[in-house]
Amino acid sequence: MDPVVGLDIAKGESQVQMFLDKKMPYKNSVKVEHTVEGLEELHSYLLDLERQTGMKPPVVLESTGHYHAPVVQFLEAREYIVIILNPLVSYRAKSSSLRKTKTDAIDAYHLGEMYYKEDLEPQKKRGIQLLNLRHLTRQHENMTGVMVQTKLQFQAVLDQVFPEYKGVFGSLYADISLKTLQNFP
Repeated sequence: MDPVVGLDIAKGESQVQMFLDKKMPYKNSVKVEHTVEGLEELHSYLLDLERQTGMKPPVVLESTGHYHAPVVQFLEAREYIVIILNPLVSYRAKSSSLRKTKTDAIDAYHLGEMYYKEDLEPQKKRGIQLLNLRHLTRQHENMTGVMVQTKLQFQAVLDQVFPEYKGVFGSLYADISLKTLQNFP
């Protein structure tokens, strides 16, 4: 047997479809919430499949921006192999199907089927420090962008109100320059 789990992740919940082997779905598709209780329920489904097959099943899911992150962390903490697909890859595979219906249950089924059709690579484990650094970097870039935008707006207003001011000081943002503007508005 070659078990796999297809997981269609949405905001706050996931649709789960388990397979015993190729073209052999196991039980009906179920929905679990992204809460502690919901993820524990998912884990119990995975353990049930593991007891049936004698193997720990890999979990296939699409990248969903940030919605999949807590689920992936939960699964990796329990040492499951996680395969995260680019949504464009899975969309191409789904669009080749004759069925054009879009439901979470069908998407979870297709993700499980893709495991048997494609040569998929497991997700490389990233430590929590790396994820935190990524978030901090994005936050820094965002704050830098806001600062640059504020300076540009400040210069535009200053050019309208006091056009000759720009060349008075070496740097418009030097302490002496800003204090002069503050004292003589």
